Amino acid sequence: MTVQAVLDQPTSAANDDVAAARAPASAPPEGEALVAAESIDQLVHAAMARWTGGLSPASLALAFADWQLHLAASPGKRLQLALDAVAEGSRFARMVSTPHAAWQPWFMVKPQPGDNRFAGQDWTLPAFNVMAQAFLLGEQWWHSATSGLRGVTKANAAVVEFTVRQCFDVVAPSNFAFSNPEVLRRAMDSGGGNFVSGWHNWLEDCRDLLSARPSGPAPFVVGKDVAATQGKVVYRNELIELIQYAPETADVCPEPVLIVPAWIMKYYILDLSPQNSLVRFLVERGFTVFMISWRNPGPADRDLSLDHYRKLGVDAAIDVINRIAPERAIHAAGYCLGGTLLAIAAARLQKERPGCLRSVTLLVAQVDFTDAGELTLFINESQVAFLEDMMRQRGVLETAQMAGAFQLLRSNDMIWSRLVRDYLMGERATPSDLMAWNADATRMPYRMHSDYLRKLFLNNDLAEGRYLVDGQPVALSDLRVPMFAVGTVRDHVAPWRSVHKIHLLADADIAFVLASGGHNAGIVAPPSEEGHSYQLLEKKADQPYVGPDEWLRKAAHRDGSWWLEWVRFLTAHSGAWVPAQSALHAPEGVSSLGEAPGQYVLQH
Repeated sequence: MTVQAVLDQPTSAANDDVAAARAPASAPPEGEALVAAESIDQLVHAAMARWTGGLSPASLALAFADWQLHLAASPGKRLQLALDAVAEGSRFARMVSTPHAAWQPWFMVKPQPGDNRFAGQDWTLPAFNVMAQAFLLGEQWWHSATSGLRGVTKANAAVVEFTVRQCFDVVAPSNFAFSNPEVLRRAMDSGGGNFVSGWHNWLEDCRDLLSARPSGPAPFVVGKDVAATQGKVVYRNELIELIQYAPETADVCPEPVLIVPAWIMKYYILDLSPQNSLVRFLVERGFTVFMISWRNPGPADRDLSLDHYRKLGVDAAIDVINRIAPERAIHAAGYCLGGTLLAIAAARLQKERPGCLRSVTLLVAQVDFTDAGELTLFINESQVAFLEDMMRQRGVLETAQMAGAFQLLRSNDMIWSRLVRDYLMGERATPSDLMAWNADATRMPYRMHSDYLRKLFLNNDLAEGRYLVDGQPVALSDLRVPMFAVGTVRDHVAPWRSVHKIHLLADADIAFVLASGGHNAGIVAPPSEEGHSYQLLEKKADQPYVGPDEWLRKAAHRDGSWWLEWVRFLTAHSGAWVPAQSALHAPEGVSSLGEAPGQYVLQH
């Protein structure tokens, strides 16, 4: 079998679909005016998106109109807000008039847990503490004004509260040199050298922004410092490269492990530097690991759909693994959006090829999007339509839009604290492999992202049995193989309570882990690194449902890395180990595709 023969079968149908999608539809004469009008609207919306960063002004205006109209019709709420303002203002005046000898910092209000903007000792000095407390009181009052108002929809209330919070984050006293005591102390200690260093940092960032290269930390080179686990590319099509990693033990688990990463970023979040590499960890413990590496799409790939990602991605990888390791079931694992796609593919395979998968692992992956956290603030009909018009013109969702949305969810940590550190303090964070990966973003095709936003996020078709694969609805209740699911405590992208909903949808034995950390750092949790912890509770398919609050009470707390638990899970659901092959196997004619990490991961 030649390379072309291997590639032709899984891609020909997809190419036909793309060609059909690109074929112009014939419009009747009476519909031409409507098509022209829609085209004008799309062009206008795309132009507006350049100035709004992809956010829909109509969506924001509707949310504030909902809040303002209900506030205007609630005299009791307005009276309570006025009384609160007078009372807090009087208390603040008494605090300001307190003599210095009797001063007590944080007398009126303290920062919320996790708010580290005012954590330094210098913020207890009276002048700066007064500014911080005035800011926090204002933030607190506006939170009361934008929440708890009867009649406002939950989604609109969340948008208003989030927007007001973002405005306060911009004007926080910690963001300005004259009102930040830590910046002033650094200026006195360095004779103003921190501002000179900050100026140079700003110039470097401007240069990186204007260049075509990613601005990640230079010490980490893909294929050398990260994504460096030894392996070969055993398959390539127009969307993926499939990497098979070399065995490092004499005996190996007979069932291979397939990892499906998210295509929002590069795959090597799971193969960072050797001490932080989940792939290396698995290989060193006797598992044969395959990894999908997604190609970074461009405008020409605008018509690639979510179903193309399933066919050319998960399904194609499983077909290749079945040829390399025939008659062996697969341990399939998916990370983030890759886990969502894996759940779709696995549910379909469970019905058509019941013995294909031995287990399914979902790492911070959602299958029900009703409680998807603050990311849902950007997902409503107005916002999705606005994004579609922007992406339709460009062909892709650019990396800046996606990165900006994630940064806004944690603006204090991801934006403002970084600006203060880099430009006012004149410092740079110590480069890390995770920072290098985070700077290596990818684009997303218009059609795929539209499918994802509409079918999964907006309509929740997958959880409610309306998501179609080859014309047939996918039912997650068809998932009956053992499952291992991981959520993380501080996840702003896939909140753990949302990840936990797999218990409601899959008819399977489920081992659910709640790991410390966030969406990325909670997954990169090597056992050699201190400070990790997790909770674990297993539930059999025939046992009663355990809700998230009850789960928290019942699940055992354990120190260390959840990686060890996953290895125990995989081992428990595997057969007797077999001798490792001395050389990597690959379908005939495919062995010349090159060494890991391949070509696609290097694309920008």
